[in-house]
Amino acid sequence: MDNQMNVSSSIIADLETARDGTPLRHPHRPRARYRPLTALRHFRELLKDKENTAEVFRIYDALPSGQFIPRVRALTLSPHGEALRASEPYLPAILDDHDALRRLPEGSVAHAYCDFMEREGLSAAGLVEESEKADQPVYDDLVQWFGFRQRDTHDLMHVLTGYGRDALGEQCVLLFTHGQSPSHGHLLLGYAGSVHLKKLVKSAAPVMKAVRQAHRTGKACPPLVGLSIRELLAKDLRQARAELNIPEPDRYRECHRIWREEGIDPYDLLAQQEPELAAAA
Repeated sequence: MDNQMNVSSSIIADLETARDGTPLRHPHRPRARYRPLTALRHFRELLKDKENTAEVFRIYDALPSGQFIPRVRALTLSPHGEALRASEPYLPAILDDHDALRRLPEGSVAHAYCDFMEREGLSAAGLVEESEKADQPVYDDLVQWFGFRQRDTHDLMHVLTGYGRDALGEQCVLLFTHGQSPSHGHLLLGYAGSVHLKKLVKSAAPVMKAVRQAHRTGKACPPLVGLSIRELLAKDLRQARAELNIPEPDRYRECHRIWREEGIDPYDLLAQQEPELAAAA
C-alpha cells in the first residue's frame, strides 16, 4: 500500500509546477527504487574509507524516503518556498563567498561558519564535487533544488550543533539530519556507523547516548532546508542556537573527555586499532 501511495504521489508530482513553470518533479527523472542490499554494499565500502563521500550519496539514492516528495512539495510550492528559491537559488555561491560573510558581525553564524570551513580546509564547492562522483543525473526541477539545499547545508549543521568532523561528530550530524528529514539512509549511516565505532574502540564513552541526543535535537530544530540561509548567517550564533532549539552537545563532549582520559585521540580513533591489527598480522 505504501509503495502504491509513493508511486501515485510521484505521478502527481510530474504534473505540478512552480509559478515560473519549473516542474516539481521532472518527467525524465527515474522513479526512486528502494534497494537495501545495494545500500549495505555501499555502506561496507564507506567503512573501508570514511573519506569516500560519494558512497554516502549512493546510500541515500538506494534508500529513498517515501515522504521526500511530499516534503519537497510542501516547501517549494508555498509562497515562502518561491521566495527562497528566488533569493537563494544556489547556496554554494553564498556559502563560499567568505569575503562577504566576514563583513557580517563578529559572533555571527557566518563568522563561525568561515572559521570552521577555513580551519578544516573545506568549501561548499568541494562538497558539490564529492556528490558529483556518485554519477547521479541532474534535472531542472524543484526536487533537485531541494536536494542540493539539503546537501549544501551539511557543514552549516556542524557549526550550529557544535559537532566536529571527527568520526562521532559525523554520526551525530547524520542523526541530526534524520531528525530534520527522516530517511533510512541517515538511520543506517548514523546508528550502524555508531555501533561500528563502539566495536572498534573499546571505551566507557557514552557513544549511543551522544548520537541519540543528536537525533532528538534534529527533531526539535526547524528544518534548515526551509530557512533563509542568508538571514541565518547574519544572526548571532548563540541567538540562532536558542531560536532553533539546539542545546549544548554535552553527551558528545563527554565522549571526547572520556576518550582523552583513556589516552584516545577523538580525531584519530582508528589509530587505536593499529597495534591490534599489527599483533593479528
